[in-house]
Amino acid sequence: MKHTVEEVRLKNGARGLLIDVPGATVMSFQIQFRAGNRYVKSKHIYETAHIMEHMAFGANDRFRSEHEFESEFTKNGAYHNAYTSDLSMVYIATCADFEWDRIFDLQQVSICKPRFNNVELEAEKGNVKSELTGYLNDHNRVLWPKVQQLLGEDVLTYNQRLRTISNVRLQHIKEHHARTHTAANMRFVVAGKLHGRKSEIKRQLEEWDLPTGERFEAPKDEMHSGAPTLIRRKEASNLTFAWSMIMPRLLTDTEAEAMGALDHLLTGTMTSRIYGKARKKGLAYGMFSDTTVNSHDSSWDFGGQVNLDTSGALVDIIVRELKSVLRGDVTEQEIDAAKSYMLGRYQMGAQTVSQISSFYTGRYFSDDVVRNYDDLPNRIRGISRDCIIDTAREFVRYNTNVFAGVSSGERKELVELNNKLATLFEQN
Repeated sequence: MKHTVEEVRLKNGARGLLIDVPGATVMSFQIQFRAGNRYVKSKHIYETAHIMEHMAFGANDRFRSEHEFESEFTKNGAYHNAYTSDLSMVYIATCADFEWDRIFDLQQVSICKPRFNNVELEAEKGNVKSELTGYLNDHNRVLWPKVQQLLGEDVLTYNQRLRTISNVRLQHIKEHHARTHTAANMRFVVAGKLHGRKSEIKRQLEEWDLPTGERFEAPKDEMHSGAPTLIRRKEASNLTFAWSMIMPRLLTDTEAEAMGALDHLLTGTMTSRIYGKARKKGLAYGMFSDTTVNSHDSSWDFGGQVNLDTSGALVDIIVRELKSVLRGDVTEQEIDAAKSYMLGRYQMGAQTVSQISSFYTGRYFSDDVVRNYDDLPNRIRGISRDCIIDTAREFVRYNTNVFAGVSSGERKELVELNNKLATLFEQN
């Protein structure tokens, strides 16, 4: 879908993107604050942000309860949600074009004028406890926060988070909202048929009843390697593994696209170098690799599930193929195939207003970067073999990594797999 993007900076300090999608029949609103778990006042009340997000659509200045608000919000099919991450709290709404102004007004009421109360607090503490307890049955959910900790990130695991729920009081919820939900700490992305509406949207946002405040800095942790770590679960019938490498700088757009191509040729399809070969040999049903640009560093992650008796053979393939890449054994034919795939995904990635909005929100909410959608095909076509190899080599050269897993096995098995991976760093 064709669209145009305008970044606006409001007088109250808020910033955002207005994305005009001519002819769209849907409006999408995403409102973000740096108000996630890392901005809670104390680890003792770590779940404050998460619980507050659960209370986001409860009682407010206009509605006495979540039930009343929900009934009004969704009466014409509109959808809303919210989520909390380490850094962000994001409010999402999607609605039919004909009622955009009504839905936008309801979002304003829920964000700016909540009336937090103990009845809803106790209910949502129970719901959050149920949610986090459920995550303990998901081995990936259990694994990756532990990987973050081992690398030096100041976060809690789900077990640790559960123990803080009972400590959260109503005053903590109110304090967190007042401190974090300010105009300068807000970013927004509004997408849909905006011709003739931009001035009204900006006017309304400038009148949102929020204190001026400040844009919080993203926390910076000292990253380091960690020892291979096993989270032992007797019910785990296989090994869920995670291997993460950290580079202490931000990748450029060019490098990020190059790593995207490398991840594709390593694990992207049934014919890929690692995943494809593992599937062909019957070693692993699923695995992935992914490269992410974070606030202060970049990560290259591998993960998946594998039976313990075939885990060694899978890691042998990972090591062999990565050593091949580090030697420079990447063909132009492979790169061209990855580019073709990425261009196809690019064209498929803008079929809806919400897809278009999501293309921009990741980097914009993270570090105020406005990605250039129209230039992406040129960047994909410009991916070079040298950039792929050089960026991969730099990740390995920094040698900041950790390998961890969830299984019913023994730690020595995980150490043996880690020792295989460690040979990658010996030659660089």
